[in-house]
Amino acid sequence: MSTSEESGPIAEKTSAKPAETPMTAAEEAWDLAKTVLFAVAIALVLRIIIFQPFNIPSGSMKPTLLVGDFLVVSKPTFGYSKASLVYPLTRLPVDGRILAFGKPKRGDVVVFKNRKDGNKDYIKRVIGLPGDKIQVLGGRLHINDKPVKKELVAAEVSDVCGPGWGAPEYRETLDNGVSYIVQECAGDDGPLDNTSAYHVPAGHYFMMGDNRDQSQDSRVISQVGYVPQDALVGRAERLFFSVDGQETRLWTPWKWPFAVRYGRIFDPVK
Repeated sequence: MSTSEESGPIAEKTSAKPAETPMTAAEEAWDLAKTVLFAVAIALVLRIIIFQPFNIPSGSMKPTLLVGDFLVVSKPTFGYSKASLVYPLTRLPVDGRILAFGKPKRGDVVVFKNRKDGNKDYIKRVIGLPGDKIQVLGGRLHINDKPVKKELVAAEVSDVCGPGWGAPEYRETLDNGVSYIVQECAGDDGPLDNTSAYHVPAGHYFMMGDNRDQSQDSRVISQVGYVPQDALVGRAERLFFSVDGQETRLWTPWKWPFAVRYGRIFDPVK
């Protein structure tokens, strides 16, 4: 007795993938919220620990920094103190500076808290280190009784001190080779051009603005004076934006694109 087997193509077994369930509106919203929260957390960490943005509200550092410049300040360079931390970390029992990688050098442009002006942020150039003797005579800066090298760059630059108010610019070169431009709006006979001798105390720094006759700085003891090291926020590193505020009024939006100082964006601060 014979049996016959049914022949035919052998069907291949396939495993079908389960259909993906689409996200609900609530799940999409939560997913977006997590992304935003993560980005905010990263930005906060960077701001607290590494960099902090600042904008320039006055002309005391002209021509190096202009009103409307936006820059980043490096915090780890000088370490951390209550001045460089943000709330609520300012409530930590931090005394002095911690985790400092270095100390300010002559010529550094730094941000600090001015304790004589409600802890407002000031930005100036470091001129005197602890133990230095600083004096200005006839508009000439002296450090430890030695005149700082000063060369005329331009006899008059138009409108640098105000509309229709030109002034000369000079290049100063410190003994460590740091060089920068200063401007003098009131000649060499103003009260800030002829000072008594300043003796910088231990743990303090002497700051000056590059706009020598229009800068409230360490030369004015009652208003700024010597800056303690734990008042330092950080070192100014680089511009990330710059805009002419006179051309960015709300009622003239057509001028906004022309107000950006494109040539200054990403310039180093030096």
